[in-house]
Amino acid sequence: MIEQIVFDIIVHAGNARTEAYAALKAAEAGDFEQAAELLQRAEEEMAIAHKVQTGIIQQEAAGKNIEVTLLVVHAQDHLMTAIAEKNLIESMVGMQKTIRELSNKLEGVQ
Repeated sequence: MIEQIVFDIIVHAGNARTEAYAALKAAEAGDFEQAAELLQRAEEEMAIAHKVQTGIIQQEAAGKNIEVTLLVVHAQDHLMTAIAEKNLIESMVGMQKTIRELSNKLEGVQ
């Protein structure tokens, strides 16, 4: 049972990372609408992973002892890394947009 929960966290956190990196590539190509859609999908995947994590925490808080295995630690690490990367990528997408806008202004001046 715990293995399925752990794999759900890993899969959805991984999906979130994949969507976030795809958003960054879209932003680098100047497609900010696509980047926003991909970041939204990343957020949805992250929410699923976080909900699963919250379920484990609630079980433990209710007195059900959860065995902490290397797999559980790996899932937690995967989720925390995905959250951090998604947040950083959101900022990078914003920077790409600013760079693109400034570049377009400079090209218009010359």
